[in-house]
Amino acid sequence: MASNKDASARRKARVRRDIRARAYGKPRLSVHRTSKQIYAQIIDDEKGATIASASSLEKDQRTALKTGANVDAAKTIGKLIAERALQAGVKDVVFDRGEYMYHGRVKALAEGAREGGLNF
Repeated sequence: MASNKDASARRKARVRRDIRARAYGKPRLSVHRTSKQIYAQIIDDEKGATIASASSLEKDQRTALKTGANVDAAKTIGKLIAERALQAGVKDVVFDRGEYMYHGRVKALAEGAREGGLNF
C-alpha cells in the first residue's frame, strides 16, 4: 500500500504537470503551508528563478500576526506577495496549490493575492 508521502508526491506532480500545460510562459504562484506557517513564492520556471517571496516567518510579519497558522495570516501573506510581484513587474501568474486542497488557508492566500492585484 502506498504511504501518505507517496500519495502527496503524486498529487503535487499531477497539479504541477497540469499547471505547466496551461501556464503559457507565465510565472507560477507556489504555496506551501505547514501546521504553523504559510509561505508563497512566485517562480519563473523558464529561468528557474524566484521572482518574489513572502512568508509568515518574516520579522515584520511575526510581530504583526498573532500566528502564521490561520486564515487571516494567509490573506495577509497573499496581499504581501501580490505587492512584491507588482513591484517586480509581474501581474499575471498561474496558481500552484501544490498538494493542498483549495480550501481554508490556501484559498485565503489566493483571495488575498487577487485583492492585491494579481491575475490568475
